[in-house]
Amino acid sequence: MDLHTKKVYAFSKTMDTALAIKAIENAYNAQKPRGKLILHSDLGSQYNILSKGNIRHSFSHKGCPYDNAYIESFHASLKKEEVNLATYYDFNAARLAIFEYIESWYNRKRLHSSIGYITLQQFEDMFKKLA
Repeated sequence: MDLHTKKVYAFSKTMDTALAIKAIENAYNAQKPRGKLILHSDLGSQYNILSKGNIRHSFSHKGCPYDNAYIESFHASLKKEEVNLATYYDFNAARLAIFEYIESWYNRKRLHSSIGYITLQQFEDMFKKLA
């Protein structure tokens, strides 16, 4: 999850290095940032490879429950608005439904109170105009 736009850029069955790299690549390609970046994460070793180049790694403190608040909120929304309302016949069906939820609904149409009841795409577009 990009904490600036709150958009979700990747998901997987497992939390591993491949997922972390895919999320960073997707976010980087979508945002096309200029200058240096900060990657904030927990202490997981899957992020160690990402501290190269123009990405500075910022670690959370051990036992800090607030660092996961944004992704925990997303997980709650995902469960309430998609997962608990559907029956998936296999992993591929679940993966497609969750992808559609994130890309078609969560990132582009769902209003978010934390950013003034606009969509994440509208929020991102506002900042692109300012750059």
